[in-house]
Amino acid sequence: MELLPLLPDSGMDTIVAYRGATPVRRSDFLADVHAIAASIPQTDHVLNLCRDRYWFAAALFACISRGKLGILPNSAAPEIVSELIRELPDLVCLGDQPSIAHPLPYLQVSTLEARQEVPFVPLIPADRAIVHVYTSGSTGKPKAHVKTFGRICSCAKTEAARMWAVTKNPCAVLGTVPFQHMYGLESTIFLPLLGGGMLSSPLPFFPADVADALEELPEPRLLVTTPFHLGKLVESGIEFPEISAIVSATAPLSGELAREAEQRLGAPILEIYGSTETGQIATRRPTGSPRWEVFDGVSLCQERGATIASGGHLEGPQILQDILELEDEFHFHLVGRNSDMVNVAGKRSSLAYLNRILAGIPGVRDGVFCIPDPEGERGRLAAFVVAQGLSQQDIQSSLLGKLDPVFLPRPVVFLESLPRDGNGKMRAAVLEELIARHIHAK
Repeated sequence: MELLPLLPDSGMDTIVAYRGATPVRRSDFLADVHAIAASIPQTDHVLNLCRDRYWFAAALFACISRGKLGILPNSAAPEIVSELIRELPDLVCLGDQPSIAHPLPYLQVSTLEARQEVPFVPLIPADRAIVHVYTSGSTGKPKAHVKTFGRICSCAKTEAARMWAVTKNPCAVLGTVPFQHMYGLESTIFLPLLGGGMLSSPLPFFPADVADALEELPEPRLLVTTPFHLGKLVESGIEFPEISAIVSATAPLSGELAREAEQRLGAPILEIYGSTETGQIATRRPTGSPRWEVFDGVSLCQERGATIASGGHLEGPQILQDILELEDEFHFHLVGRNSDMVNVAGKRSSLAYLNRILAGIPGVRDGVFCIPDPEGERGRLAAFVVAQGLSQQDIQSSLLGKLDPVFLPRPVVFLESLPRDGNGKMRAAVLEELIARHIHAK
């Protein structure tokens, strides 16, 4: 049995995290991990609802050390937690707030007193299942995927090698993305703690809060974000502290936004390709080349129209849900998601591509295409748009110069904002509600 240390080898005085501007030594983090581990009630399944990234990480690593499976749903909504309780009757909850709204045994981890003795680093079986991570729900009902400690460690080290090659040194990592989802979990929890960087506790959303959180961290700094958040940072006009590199994922990043962001924020951008099923498997520099390069050890092949990834940190061969054009087994171009492709009057396109064109119209702050009735009217498209002062004719006229007329949205529904999640995604159920309320009800 292969055993791996809970944290990489380094001195106990090594700084592994920042709580605001306060540094946390490796020994202090381990002391918090041990205190939580010793207090976890008897169970096999733990729901981690910590809102602070530091306490989330400490609780997660405590569960790993005790052999408890961390349950990380994409939402803590009552109906979702109720379903988890039905599926997992022994479920208990860890959090950092005084109480929770769910009928579960609860432990507030942020009030536990750390032990004073010199902490030790537990050894963890590489094949130990440590988390159930759920898909975002952007293409249907969220699905759980199990991740083992050895594969997570392998991916974190591979990502670290690629990130630190750009930044020149390991970084303090700040994320604007939820850390319960796969992207945030890998890049703001496991990358710093297993890849030699430094975790930071805040989860800033507004540009001013991002600037303040960056200011509290030492250089070099790595910002983990999404195209949605990146656009807000570029528009803000705020001056940001020096950033060594920016990481983007969860949605395709347009070349135009990437160039604007690099110029505005003064940092190179790395875009990550991956999924909940696979974890991260490739990166690219969107301002340098449209092609992606897979992580070391990962390779791609195509069989019967499907792309299969294997090797590296993957648990086994994995069929990808995207349409890729392979240059070779290590490089590819992303065409779109299988579920994203639309066929209108015999002509094909990608919703992601259409959304990028829509978002690029001057005056459009946000927007998304949809298919209100896939079975009727040849799959005619509609769009929800946030654009003050523009009309449906303005939107359609702007699109007509870039799209075939069959892809023009009819109708265009104007909203004050779009209900995106913390990763900037529109969940399928939320989009269906908008369609029912604003299109079918008319």
